[in-house]
Amino acid sequence: MIGVLAIVAAIALVIIWLKVVRASDSSTTQMATFEAKRGPLTISVLESGTIKAREQIIITNQLEGRTSIIYLIPEGTRVKKGELLVQLDASTMQDQRIDQDIKVRNAEATYVNANENMAIVENQAQSDVEVAELTLEFAKQDLKKYIEGEYPNQLAKAESDIQLAQEDLNRAEDKAEWSKRLHEEKYLSTTELKTDELAYSRAKVNLQVAQRDRELLETYTYQRQIAQLESDVRQAEMALERTRAKARANVVQAKAELLAREQEYNRQKDKLDKIDDQLSKAKIYAPADGMVIYATSARRGGWRDNREPLNEGVEVFERQELIYLPTAASSKAEVDIHEASLEKVRVGLPAIITVDALPGKKFMGTVGRIAPLPDPQSMWMNPDLKVYNSDIFLEGDDPALRTGMSCKVEIIVAQYDEAIYIPIQAVIRVDGKPTVYVVRPDGTVEERVVEIGLDNNSMVRIVSGLGEGEIVWLAPPLKAATLQEGSRRGELEGDGEASAWQQRINERLENANGLGGGPNLGQGGEAMPAQGFPPPGAGGGLPAQEQGGPPQLSDQQREQMRERLQNMTPEERQKQMESFRQQMQNAPGGQGPQGGPAAPAGAGVAPGGPRPGGQQ
Repeated sequence: MIGVLAIVAAIALVIIWLKVVRASDSSTTQMATFEAKRGPLTISVLESGTIKAREQIIITNQLEGRTSIIYLIPEGTRVKKGELLVQLDASTMQDQRIDQDIKVRNAEATYVNANENMAIVENQAQSDVEVAELTLEFAKQDLKKYIEGEYPNQLAKAESDIQLAQEDLNRAEDKAEWSKRLHEEKYLSTTELKTDELAYSRAKVNLQVAQRDRELLETYTYQRQIAQLESDVRQAEMALERTRAKARANVVQAKAELLAREQEYNRQKDKLDKIDDQLSKAKIYAPADGMVIYATSARRGGWRDNREPLNEGVEVFERQELIYLPTAASSKAEVDIHEASLEKVRVGLPAIITVDALPGKKFMGTVGRIAPLPDPQSMWMNPDLKVYNSDIFLEGDDPALRTGMSCKVEIIVAQYDEAIYIPIQAVIRVDGKPTVYVVRPDGTVEERVVEIGLDNNSMVRIVSGLGEGEIVWLAPPLKAATLQEGSRRGELEGDGEASAWQQRINERLENANGLGGGPNLGQGGEAMPAQGFPPPGAGGGLPAQEQGGPPQLSDQQREQMRERLQNMTPEERQKQMESFRQQMQNAPGGQGPQGGPAAPAGAGVAPGGPRPGGQQ
């Protein structure tokens, strides 16, 4: 019995060792796996948000600049229309109003003075013009009067004086002759004769004077008087033009002064009206019935807004939101949807909302709005974060919901009653195709291409390629998802449109490199390996060409070299690079790959293609 028991115990130990110890050493038993399941699957997007009233009046500060709150109605108060909500400090503005009122009165006085001056200038201008016109008219009349009246009268008087003097001379001459005869006959005395002769001489002189007066009148006086009167007419005409121009200038200047004073008066009045309007906005009244909610309390994403909560004494600025006044009981949830989820979310999708303050309650909602552009505040805080502000409209009017409550919103994108699903981390893309690694019953791993559907950031729906109950590897090799050399080029060459893209890329590369060949071209257009890449061969050495020429590598050698580099540790890679540099320095003639001086350690190939002279 003891021997039998010992044999049984030995067999049991062997079985346990084979099942447990050896199984634990197997690579497949150490894998993290998942069994593909079939069942209901919900595709949703989960975001955090804030409850707000769907219809509300936003009350903002309309005072310019910055001011302080001296009265603030308590938050949560239900107010009636016209009730005082906020009173802002306007003491400085009241002092400004007094100063502005003084400026308005001074401007009004100046405006009235300018208006009266305008009337005076217009009246004076009209008077001066009338005087100048009258002076011109008188000058013309004086000229006409002299030509047609005074000169003919003076000329007629001169003619008359000449005729009278001639008659006087004739009588004096006759009398003198008679007196001479009578004196000769002794009828007259010598004295009487001398008297008559003197009278004759005087009459003769008077005739000559009258004749000369007529000559002076015709020759000098008339010409001078005509010239003087015509000059007076011209001077009066020019004086009239000067008076009119001066009158117009004075009137224009007075009008400009009046307009300037009027504008200044209106500007000062507008300033006063603006101050009065600002003073009226210092007291904010409720435009409708509702419950008072401070904007700082309801603001979503408080970490992005460092403004001090509203309170009496707090300084606020122009256009700052102060109070939200809901006008209806309906609510909405404001959420930020990440750009990665925009392809799934659209307006009209249903949503389930849970409120942190109301545990156990769920609310139904609908996506009502998605912002067309990302939130600028989030982009400013984190340029790599792109979120879109969205509104989820809640159904029903629950009085327990209040603005500012935190909530979780689950937007339902799709629901499947029967779907095969696996964790999303089990799927990787190999050559652009979704691939999973299926663990077979014998412990081997099979790489399998599958067709996937939507995911909920946790599980992904498998449309085809994987059956229920199959085991998938949760940690697939990420190396398989990398793009192999030539795979992208082969993929492009297999498609007509992609081949056109490949041709365009080649043309751009040729233009950028400036030559028909790309970079890393040696003499004669041969491809050159970049420094620092260890070539294949025994001991990592680089097979050199005969006569010290540049080494040539085939495509297979390049692939082997790349694989070896990928599998090396950084220390091994550094040793290979040092070995390569040492080999270049020990080349015939102590020259580098191109027959020139050996490159210093750490030097790489110059970008932009070959250098002049064919040197790399």
